[in-house]
Amino acid sequence: MAKLEDPYKVLGLSRDATQEDIRSAYRKLARQHHPDLNPGNTTSEEQFKKASAANELLSDPIMRGKFDRGEIDASGQEKASGPSYRDYADQGTGQRYSRAGPQASEWDPEDLNDIFGSMFGGGGRQRSNMPLRGRDENYTLTTEFLDAVNGATRHLTLPDGRNLKVKIPAGTKEGQILRLRGQGGPGQGGGPSGDALITVSVKPHAYFERRGNDIHLTLPVTIAEAVLGSPVQVPTPQGPVKMKIPPNSDSGTDLRLRGRGVPEHAKQSAGNLYAKLSLVVGAQDDALKAFLADWKPEKPINPRADMEENQ
Repeated sequence: MAKLEDPYKVLGLSRDATQEDIRSAYRKLARQHHPDLNPGNTTSEEQFKKASAANELLSDPIMRGKFDRGEIDASGQEKASGPSYRDYADQGTGQRYSRAGPQASEWDPEDLNDIFGSMFGGGGRQRSNMPLRGRDENYTLTTEFLDAVNGATRHLTLPDGRNLKVKIPAGTKEGQILRLRGQGGPGQGGGPSGDALITVSVKPHAYFERRGNDIHLTLPVTIAEAVLGSPVQVPTPQGPVKMKIPPNSDSGTDLRLRGRGVPEHAKQSAGNLYAKLSLVVGAQDDALKAFLADWKPEKPINPRADMEENQ
């Protein structure tokens, strides 16, 4: 990761910002500076890269904690001497792990040996032959929004050098735990290995927002498209599709695309995609200004009538 400015400053946040504050600030900047919406604008492209990098650091609770404690700098580099977290991280984008200690309900196999040995009066050498299951080990895998929605297979490199193939099921949610059986700590005395428990962290998307199994986005439209009605291309998690905008559509109108949200998964039906229209006037158009200056609508309306009556 290249050297960054203070990630809180990049996102316009204070250090007590919540994860929801971070997610919201990133979405706002991503929509504003995304290269697809600003073709050829190198300034916007740079701002988008900075916001993405800042979000990547702060949306990971472990990395954010290290940064807040001064253990790493804004680029994610260790400040203190000793091994870096990068020595253990996978090389793929967005694929990191965090190894947690044993859960309250878990025991180290050697501790269990000592307990059982003292109960039955056996020595340490005799106790080591008792078959004991290995401990479960916890990791975090950060994945892209569309990978969680549509499903994907990613790889995770563990501290001991093992490379795990992690299948992310379609419809995976933020914080969902995936269990890889037999990939945890080794057993003792012929006992089975424990499991690897993978907590999934999902990156926010520049356009899409997930609500249950539905996907929501804001769709910019021109005056002509809103007034006259027009077929437009709409992005969906499964790829772009054509949608007809009805004539005389107001800004803020929600249009639904059935079955274009989170795909069917785990006996749950597919969600829908909801596109909220956002009217974009665009650059100054003298012809449009001249037309509106002389335009006399047949049925004048006051869009603020209800607000004025309730004042």
